[in-house]
Amino acid sequence: MIDEQRDDGWSFAAARVPARFGACEVRGAPGVEHAGGGRGTLCGMAARCLTTHLHLFEPDALQSCRRCRRAAKDAPTEPCVQERLHERVEAAAEGRIREDLLAALRRGAAVRSWINGPSAYLTGSHARLDELTEGAGPAAEALAAAAATGLAVVEDGRYRYLVVLPDGVGGVGGVRGGPPVIARGPRTP
Repeated sequence: MIDEQRDDGWSFAAARVPARFGACEVRGAPGVEHAGGGRGTLCGMAARCLTTHLHLFEPDALQSCRRCRRAAKDAPTEPCVQERLHERVEAAAEGRIREDLLAALRRGAAVRSWINGPSAYLTGSHARLDELTEGAGPAAEALAAAAATGLAVVEDGRYRYLVVLPDGVGGVGGVRGGPPVIARGPRTP
């Protein structure tokens, strides 16, 4: 983990977030929510006995299982979004844009969005390739090469960075999980 402290105290270590778990209930015992873990709940219920919900477990909610609540609160913290994206961007091709983005993430730049989905949808609705002045071509190629991909938008100072994370089926050049591709352009107010 890289930990560069800013004057205002921002660092990856200071920005770590509480662990998050999916919410679930034991079938036949509604009303008590449990924290879903790898093979079941944090309190030990087997996955085959559970119904999962499409929201996160809230340790402080009245309906939360007491054992899951304690285990969730005691779970180690997780990297913030800037640290997770920093780790991914390190695999991108070396260059000025990559170095500037890595530095911006270490300073706590705002990650405005990080979504996964069909590349055509992301290109049309989120990439805004026409606003990019550096690296737009390779970013467009990376989006076109994959059926599905990840896309992160980072804003820092005068720049808006676009990070194409080829995780989707097919990936860049037919390889799943190719290196990220970074582009940037001026931020619009």
